[in-house]
Amino acid sequence: MKNKMATTAATILMKAADLVGGDRANTHGDFWETHDNIARLWSAYLHNVKSADLTAHHVCNMLELMKVGRRKNGERNQDDYVDGAGYAGGAWQCVVHEDLWRQAEISNSEDTPTVEAGGLSQLREEL
Repeated sequence: MKNKMATTAATILMKAADLVGGDRANTHGDFWETHDNIARLWSAYLHNVKSADLTAHHVCNMLELMKVGRRKNGERNQDDYVDGAGYAGGAWQCVVHEDLWRQAEISNSEDTPTVEAGGLSQLREEL
């Protein structure tokens, strides 16, 4: 079993090295420059975040910014635009979820200290 896992790990690492130095380098441009662009976009985004607690909404926005950072370098790649739109849609879904969750928590704390039937548990299932 140990040999099989080592071979699998080695195979995965070799494939990753081929992609990073080949197809992905062409698609996304220079590795360092692309990641530097992403770091700058994330730093600007996080500059105005007032809490150390990141939400799912923040994560979706930052992943969308990752796609924006990739678009700046390399070849034009439709997947970066499609994925970016997907992250934007996911960010909106997170906003709706977080707002509903927050409202349910506020409502729950004002009415009773426990979650009533159909409260947070049902909301969690619906979203």
